[in-house]
Amino acid sequence: MEGLNVLIILAIGVIVTLYQGIKIVPQGEEWVIEKLGKFSRTLQPGLNIIIPYIDSVRKRISTRDIIMDIPQQEVITKDNAVIRTNAIAFVRVTNPKDALYGVEDFKLAIASLIMTTLRSIIGEMKLDEALSNREMIKARLKDGIIDDVADWGVTVKSVEIQDINPSLSMQDSMERQAAAERERRAIETTAEGNKNAAILEAQGKLEASKLEAQAQVALANASSKAMQMIAQATDGKELPAMFLLGDRYINTLEKMTQSPNSKFVIYPADIQGAIKGMLGSVLKK
Repeated sequence: MEGLNVLIILAIGVIVTLYQGIKIVPQGEEWVIEKLGKFSRTLQPGLNIIIPYIDSVRKRISTRDIIMDIPQQEVITKDNAVIRTNAIAFVRVTNPKDALYGVEDFKLAIASLIMTTLRSIIGEMKLDEALSNREMIKARLKDGIIDDVADWGVTVKSVEIQDINPSLSMQDSMERQAAAERERRAIETTAEGNKNAAILEAQGKLEASKLEAQAQVALANASSKAMQMIAQATDGKELPAMFLLGDRYINTLEKMTQSPNSKFVIYPADIQGAIKGMLGSVLKK
C-alpha cells in the first residue's frame, strides 16, 4: 500500500514536472527565460521545452504594436505663451531582452521621453510656429527619441500630435487681441473712406470754382465785346445805343426780381442818366 502511494506521488511529480517543462507561447508574444536568475533565452510562439525548476519564465513580452497615450501637458513657447498638447505613440518591442533588462519600465520611460522632448521642441518655437507646424514637430519628435528607444529594444513606428492648443487664458487673450485688431482695421477703413470722400469733394469744389471762374471771364469778355460792337455800330449816336443798353438793363433787373432770394429791387431814379454813363464808359474804351 505504501509502495502504491509512493508510485502515485512520483507519477504526480512527473506529470507536474512535465507540465512545468512544456510551454506554449501564443502568437504575438515572446517569453523571457531565466536560468537560476540569469537571462537564458527567449521563447518564440509555439511549443517550447524548458528545464523545470531551473528555467523560469521571467516576463511575457508582447511583440504586437503598442498604443501609448501620452498625457496632456502645458508647454511654454519661445515667446512665453502657454499651450496644451498631448500625443499618441505606436511602438513595438523588437528585442524583449533589452526591453526587460535595459530599462525598468519601457512604457513609462518612452512616455516620459516623449513628453520631455516635446517640451524641448515647442520651447524653441514661437506660438504661431507651434500651432501651424504640427507635421514638423512630429518629425522632430520621432527623430529625437528613436535612438534612445532603440537601446531599450523598442522601435517607434509613429508619433502623432493629438492636440496642440493655447491654454484657456491664452485663448481668451488671443480672442481679445483679434477683436481689437478687427476694430482697428474697421476704424482705419472708415478713416480712409472719409479721407477719400473729403479729397473727392475738395477736388469737385475746385473744379467747379475753376469752371465758374472761366464762365465769369468768358461772360465778361463777351459783354465787353458786345458793348464795343454796339458802340462801333452806332458810330457815336447815343439814341440807338441807349435803347440797346436800356433794354439789357431792364431785362437784367427783371431777372433779379424773379430770383427766390431777392426781397426787393431799387430802380434808379434817372434810368436814362445811368444808361448814358454806361454808354460813355464804353465809348471811352
